[in-house]
Amino acid sequence: MRIGVAKEIKTDEYRVALTPAGARELIQRGHEILVEHSAGEGSAFPDAAYEAVGARIASVDDVWGSAELLLKVKEPIRSDYGRLREGLVLFTYLHIAADEPLTHALADSGIAAVAYETVETDNRALPLLAPMSEVAGRLAAQAGAYFLEKPLGGRGLLLGGVAGVAPGRVVIIGGGIVGYNAAVIAIGLGAQVTILERSIDRMRHLEEVLSGRVTLLMSSSLQIEESVAEADVVIGAVLIPGAVAPKLVTREMIRGMKTGAVLCDVAIDQGGCAETSRPTTHTEPVYAVDGVTHYCVANMPGAVPITSTKALTNATLPYVEAVADYGLAEAVARDPALARGVNVLDGKITYEAVADAHNLDFAPLEDVLPLSRV
Repeated sequence: MRIGVAKEIKTDEYRVALTPAGARELIQRGHEILVEHSAGEGSAFPDAAYEAVGARIASVDDVWGSAELLLKVKEPIRSDYGRLREGLVLFTYLHIAADEPLTHALADSGIAAVAYETVETDNRALPLLAPMSEVAGRLAAQAGAYFLEKPLGGRGLLLGGVAGVAPGRVVIIGGGIVGYNAAVIAIGLGAQVTILERSIDRMRHLEEVLSGRVTLLMSSSLQIEESVAEADVVIGAVLIPGAVAPKLVTREMIRGMKTGAVLCDVAIDQGGCAETSRPTTHTEPVYAVDGVTHYCVANMPGAVPITSTKALTNATLPYVEAVADYGLAEAVARDPALARGVNVLDGKITYEAVADAHNLDFAPLEDVLPLSRV
């Protein structure tokens, strides 16, 4: 199969979808790899590194126009829409429940769109979202500590405190992979950490793995309201796979927060979990609402592309190999987890949460791909 690796053109995005090591693995399996010129430079992988393992460096037109399977990191932006076409399999983070124009563009093009973030195993793990969730959770805690500094508009508080001075309070809404990793860093910085979670079983697990170093509370609207009012940093880490994030932090709750407190909304890719959240970039990462600093960067792991690109390829490569070796239809028939990643196929929306988000018709994948055993 001819596999294309596109260069990311979204603002402040430095990741690339495939490392040279990953390219070599695919080439050894008999596949052809086309890498867009300078696609890997932001992750410290020059064109020569890809050429050294047998990949071919190509133009943007060649990569998009001749690839059978196209690998990206972020969703296509408006200038990419004209390149979407029938017969192409796109494998990337899509987050289209929060992006109606892209949803329509994908459906109208006839492309097969497979989303990293909705590949889901039978035990409800999200193997391709997990590595970036780890990175984003850790970055969120760092960002919260940084933007608490007074010259940056924060309260002027050292998150870890010092001898004789109490540490700052970090409230994490959601105890999944993002929440856990945010807690690890916040604890390391010396903060007082509270995690709000709905699953008692998950709270028991967090109690064990974090050795009792955090306060674990059942999440409810009243508990969120009380907790964010006391917080110096709030980290939004909620996730409904493939669906728009619930607005758990209301504008009224934001008004009740301390002046100079920080909200890091890691759920912004799925629309954000606060009513006051809107996407920002690494160039302009924050804005203030009612005296509260909002950090809502939509591609947080893009700030550390060397780490993120390697972690992403580690996770995605087995799935890329499956699609390349067998074709999409047989690959999803062999692996129900991969089948759940198919969001758009043959002009139809095959992921129910996306269809619901935009009031579109939902077509179960097994109806669109009758040969698949999903």
